[in-house]
Amino acid sequence: MCSTAFTLLVLVALAGPRLTAQGPDRAALEAETLQHFQALVRLDTSSPPGNEIRAVNYLKGVLDKEGIASQIYAKDPQRPNLVARLRGNGRKKPLLLMGHTDVVTVDPKKWTFPPFGAERNGGYIYGRGTIDDKDNLVANLMILLTLHRAKTPLDRDVIFLAESGEEGAPDVGAQFMIDQHLDAVNAEYCLAEGGGIVRTGGRYLRANVGTTEKEPRPIELIARGPAGHGSVPSRKNAVNALAAAVGQVAMWVPPLRVNETTGTYFRKLAASAATPEAAARYRDVLNPDPAVHKPAAAWMLDNEPQHWSMLHTSLVPTIIDGGYRYNVIPSESKATIDVRLHPDENQDQFLDMVRTVVNDPNVEVRWFRDRYRPAGISSLTTEAFSMLETKVRQHYSVDVLPTMGTGASDMAQMRSKGIQCYGVGPAIDTEDGPLGFGSHSDQERIREDELFRFVHYLRDVVITLAASR
Repeated sequence: MCSTAFTLLVLVALAGPRLTAQGPDRAALEAETLQHFQALVRLDTSSPPGNEIRAVNYLKGVLDKEGIASQIYAKDPQRPNLVARLRGNGRKKPLLLMGHTDVVTVDPKKWTFPPFGAERNGGYIYGRGTIDDKDNLVANLMILLTLHRAKTPLDRDVIFLAESGEEGAPDVGAQFMIDQHLDAVNAEYCLAEGGGIVRTGGRYLRANVGTTEKEPRPIELIARGPAGHGSVPSRKNAVNALAAAVGQVAMWVPPLRVNETTGTYFRKLAASAATPEAAARYRDVLNPDPAVHKPAAAWMLDNEPQHWSMLHTSLVPTIIDGGYRYNVIPSESKATIDVRLHPDENQDQFLDMVRTVVNDPNVEVRWFRDRYRPAGISSLTTEAFSMLETKVRQHYSVDVLPTMGTGASDMAQMRSKGIQCYGVGPAIDTEDGPLGFGSHSDQERIREDELFRFVHYLRDVVITLAASR
């Protein structure tokens, strides 16, 4: 692009999208979206330490310039949360738009483009947070700006929450907000990260809308035995005991579980499967007969582990800590197991099952931490979910599959207060993950055109849900 054209584009963006009879000018809206998106991605809000105040100050500056009132809530002054609200007439309960300002840490040596450069190349924007979660953050900002500029009459308040601490510190973000400032964010519905459009080979396949998620709660294995010299073998070696326990846990397959979300997901997936063999597998995992569902699940563990994880509580060893010298048998060794619990799992009974699997009195099995993100489940029969289905078909021409997230999000905190939360997001190429460009990967990127399409789609959803008829 020549420098003159670029200058004109920036001037259009700074002036804000022009309003037409059909709404804001599409090109101007996309130019302003790009401006704010790049600015937010360029702010290093890596957690730890967070420094989300950088993003909050930027957002507040944009909102203040537009005359949109906002308020800051902070447990940690460097990790604040911002709330802005457009008032409706109160005929319906509010709609909450949520995006987090923090991102995971980076190893700059592994990045082709600077992780906080927001550089554009080949139709992509590169940078940490481009798909987790500054895409949702900028979409929510643009929705608030365009609704305000158009003076759109609303039947419900539209609340924008830019939250801190999603990447492992909800005590300064979502948990802090629901514990101390629930009135500021309480709503009937919430739209946040945790879904998206699945795209393969440039073709949209389906839309995943998050309606529940697994609950993270690590387990700690602690093996104990007598210390001794490494030159003398011992059958009570704590490292040996720990290694055996970790192996047992890693190989164990917990019972398969199906709920409303996953049942609907796999039935729809079977109906749209590319081959009869794939359709049969997706149907088989829903069969109550273990002789039918176990082989199908075993195939998924090897070939589609994400789908396997949607049907089971998962246990993945991630940390082993044992010993301090090569010639000393330690008296204690520890391992941490990343456990993602199915929402229907009885957690006391599950811990007892793990103890039975380990089957060693010299190995203690305990929760690594108390519960902090109970999953919750959002209904598939609400106005919001129905509207998401309708708008996905209009914008992407695919069906919606209600999805159980295998990770964790701050929708869990909102669901714990009875808010019906749904995970949404832009189209992501399935090829990007294996290439190392996914969320939390060594690199991260988003297609520019899909960021813009997501903003238009989500804006359409919000207007239809919130605007006065």
